[in-house]
Amino acid sequence: MHPMLNTAIKAARRAGTIISRASLDLQHLSVARKGPKDYVTEVDRAAEEAIIEVLSEAYPDHGFIGEETGERPPLEPAGEGTPEYQWVIDPLDGTTNFIHGFPCYAISIALMHRGQAAHAVIFDTNRNEMFTASRGGGAFLNDRRIRVSGQTRYHDALIGAHVPDSGAGVKPTSPFADMLAECAAVRRVGATVLDLAYVAAGRLDGFCAVNLQPWDLAAGTLLVTEAGGLVGDFEGEQTWKETGNVIAASPKIFIQMLSHLQD
Repeated sequence: MHPMLNTAIKAARRAGTIISRASLDLQHLSVARKGPKDYVTEVDRAAEEAIIEVLSEAYPDHGFIGEETGERPPLEPAGEGTPEYQWVIDPLDGTTNFIHGFPCYAISIALMHRGQAAHAVIFDTNRNEMFTASRGGGAFLNDRRIRVSGQTRYHDALIGAHVPDSGAGVKPTSPFADMLAECAAVRRVGATVLDLAYVAAGRLDGFCAVNLQPWDLAAGTLLVTEAGGLVGDFEGEQTWKETGNVIAASPKIFIQMLSHLQD
């Protein structure tokens, strides 16, 4: 395993300890609102700081992009401009789940090398599941190689979704309504990084989402592609990094999802 990936795993476990301890005393949790249906706790911030501390100690010339603290320059800048290496961190994806005691949330850490994801870690603290990937090296769950689903029929597919809704479900006017109505079932986990990890592991056959952020996507999309899946925007192109609109799935399901959207 690459040393940088090992360090990311160490950082994820450090943050996981903070999150797991806090989950035992949720009634004393301090919760703030960042926006409509968007929450943050002191646990999010403490976990992010713990991750950055571990990573910056090992790699002081690396930069950081964190959900809670934004972009940070390296402790020891190697020059002007964007650092060659940047860590993209979501310390607690699924905060709403976390504050309700709903056990679907995870830590996401990705290392970007010149803008491309090189290593990825997604850690589900509740299940002690450590998803990892390195570019060109495959995707793993707790050291076991994982692959995307072998499902070939969209009508039999289980799909994850992070799309606009009416509170009771996907809006009938949504471009996703017909597509999601045609699959076997839809799951809304409430933690995008877990959705993507589950696509990589074959637990979900596909996933679609709108308006995601870099920290939602950086680690999970590398996991999917290294597990043999495809990632693209709603036209099958690669603008998802800029738009946050994404489809991730096994190759045959990916093509059928695109076809449904375009129809």
